[in-house]
Amino acid sequence: MGPEWVAIIALVALFVVGTVLPINMGALAYVAAWLVGMYSLDLDEKEILAGVSGDLILTLIGVTFLFAIARNNGTVDLIVQGAVRGVGGRVALIPWVMFAVTAVLTAIGAVSPAACAIIGPIALGFAGRYGISPLMMGMLVVHGAQAGGFSPISIYGTITNSVMRENDLPNSELTIFLSSLVINTIMAAILFFVLGGRRLWSLRVDPSEETDETDADGGGGGTAVATRTAVTRDQVLTLIAFVGVAVVALAFDKNIGFVAITAAVILSMLAPEKNKDTVKQVAWPTVLLVAGVSTYATILETAGSPEFVGNWAAGLGTAVLGALILCYVGGVVSAFASSTALLPVIIPIAIPLIADGGVSAGLFVAALAVSSTIVDVSPFSTNGALMLANRPDSIGEQTYYKQILTYSVIVVVVGPLLVWTALVLPGW
Repeated sequence: MGPEWVAIIALVALFVVGTVLPINMGALAYVAAWLVGMYSLDLDEKEILAGVSGDLILTLIGVTFLFAIARNNGTVDLIVQGAVRGVGGRVALIPWVMFAVTAVLTAIGAVSPAACAIIGPIALGFAGRYGISPLMMGMLVVHGAQAGGFSPISIYGTITNSVMRENDLPNSELTIFLSSLVINTIMAAILFFVLGGRRLWSLRVDPSEETDETDADGGGGGTAVATRTAVTRDQVLTLIAFVGVAVVALAFDKNIGFVAITAAVILSMLAPEKNKDTVKQVAWPTVLLVAGVSTYATILETAGSPEFVGNWAAGLGTAVLGALILCYVGGVVSAFASSTALLPVIIPIAIPLIADGGVSAGLFVAALAVSSTIVDVSPFSTNGALMLANRPDSIGEQTYYKQILTYSVIVVVVGPLLVWTALVLPGW
């Protein structure tokens, strides 16, 4: 058996084990990288560890550290409150407020599950109180997280763009970001109208009312948003920090990881007692996940697995058909496993199709990225599970589970095909 097959079998095994057992897939990937690297590829430990991207790891730490400070000092609550006030308390717009706020949070660096964990309970509390469909509200939160999830300074965006640079693919940051934003917005709009959004236009809520009674009114044990009478100094500084990070990183082309962690350190120095424990809130499991999987992705490339799979897909007749198959692979696997872990693996696999088949690199990677993340509505994924866990009391757990499962099956079956049709075919 050739090393390319050994690496592929090990990849399947680590995804299966990581899905069935509560073990961080990054840890499993390190084990797989060590065993496959040493005993199938004859690499030493230094060569195996050479695949870790220090730039990517620093970015993950920096942006999640900065976001932890924003959550700690109430800036996230401030954003949510301001959004609800901004729509004048119109109930029909509240699902879109939750969609937009979650999108903003992931766009500025929040890990998708973290954004869903913060906004999901608030959104589902509103759903229980004002008779909004819990399925519509919960799925709009998840789609919002994915809509903003591929901005150039986001976690998904950073991972995807780093993998493209490492594989000498053309810069397509805006294409990938807008593709995810538009497709998830369209899916959210369909859900909104199908699940009763139009009947909500006549309803109003007092924007100044406190929402910390959400649990009593049907919320699912979620986070409260306390009414704030004044914006604090720390919140103003945090908002300035977010804008500053985006400007410095994008306009001056500076490393987003260094910029974000510098901003986080400055904020910590300005309020050391308040922020002394925020470093514990850095998404360390995600850091381990990405570090391990990116290491194993290098093992896959060394074994020649991407070329092997890509050539097989290209041999099916046309590169565009191979692209469709990879979109479905990304969607099906990600519905049960980590999208963050999948992206560094599946993008290199597409390189032979991009090189030999005339498929647009930016649109193809965008299709893979979107296909691998729109399925995070699945109750088996972290985001979908968070919505299920915070269901309002107005709906039974099994009923809500079946609703989410049915919707996720539809997305897995139809989503990759529609994404492929919209993004890959026009660029072929």
